[in-house]
Amino acid sequence: MNGAPPDARAVVLFDGMCNLCSGAVRFIAANDPGGTFAFASLQSARATELLAATGGPPHDPSVVLLAYGRRYEGSDAALHIALGLRFPWPLAFGFILVPRTLRDRVYGWIAANRYRWFGRRDACAVPPSPGGRVNPAR
Repeated sequence: MNGAPPDARAVVLFDGMCNLCSGAVRFIAANDPGGTFAFASLQSARATELLAATGGPPHDPSVVLLAYGRRYEGSDAALHIALGLRFPWPLAFGFILVPRTLRDRVYGWIAANRYRWFGRRDACAVPPSPGGRVNPAR
C-alpha cells in the first residue's frame, strides 16, 4: 500500500505486548548501526496515527513497516526489514522469491502462536536506538 510517510527513516510498528516482537525490535536496533529504523508499539497513539494515514489497522497485528513511501505487513515487512540490516541479514531478502501466500502462511502461523510460545508482557518496553537512546517514530 502506498501512503506511508516519506521519512528518511523507516518506521517499524510492532506488537509491544509480545515478547517475540520486542526481542525482534532489540535485534533490529542492534543490527542497524546507521539508525535506519525508528520504532513504535502498535498499541501507541503514534502508531494509530500512522496506520490511519496509511490505510487503517493492519491485517496481521504483529509488525508493520512504513518505508520508502510504502506500507509492508507480514512476511513482506520482515523481509524488507532484513534488507535494511547489516550483513549477512540482507541475504534473507532472497526469500522474497518464495510465493507470498506460502511466506504469509508460515509467518501467520508463527504470529498466531507468538504469545503461547514466547509469552506476553503487560506493558510495552521502549525499544533502544543503536546508541542506546530512545528511538521514537516521529
